[in-house]
Amino acid sequence: MWYDSSNATKNFAVEDGKLKIWPQRDGNGNFFNRTVDTDGKYYQTYGYFEIEAKLPKGKGTWPAFWLFNHIDSRRPEMDVMEAYAGGAAPWGFTDSSGVSHPQAYAPTVWKGDQEGQLVGSRQFDTGTDLSAGFHKYAVKWEPNKQTYYFDGKEVLTLNVTMGDPMYIMLDLWFGSASGSPDNSTPQGKTNSYEVNYVRAWKFK
Repeated sequence: MWYDSSNATKNFAVEDGKLKIWPQRDGNGNFFNRTVDTDGKYYQTYGYFEIEAKLPKGKGTWPAFWLFNHIDSRRPEMDVMEAYAGGAAPWGFTDSSGVSHPQAYAPTVWKGDQEGQLVGSRQFDTGTDLSAGFHKYAVKWEPNKQTYYFDGKEVLTLNVTMGDPMYIMLDLWFGSASGSPDNSTPQGKTNSYEVNYVRAWKFK
């Protein structure tokens, strides 16, 4: 994030054409947020944005894919996917080993980060373990409408006008509805937020 410094602990890699970001304690024993974004590099207004990803498991994990910009004091934000494995059902479920798995996710839209700026949101229960395989999360962003999709199925439509250019954000953070990570949260590359691709199309 533009306001945050990076952590020197390595918890990401690109292997076999996929980006992997995984939970990892740093030298102080803390889990830390990792963000990849196109701030200062790539912006787009309107279009179709899609990610194909497999989500990590574990209490506290909070993977996300979103469009954002920090314009003066405004913070327009389109969260295409946020998941909380450690949250109460249907956000996630706990297996026989005590490890939390993500099952639901939410698309959420904010016109800004001030009170009253929430446009809409939906907790969508996929009925499946989102850490067990790859799924597609997408938004079709039009001048007066946004439509959100899971594996090609429409899950949320909002009639809203948002015309600011946005950059793309992809991150693995910790906390919020997922709770705090602990010793039950699997560390290492085998528990990655694994991204097959991020794509952005422009309308003709």
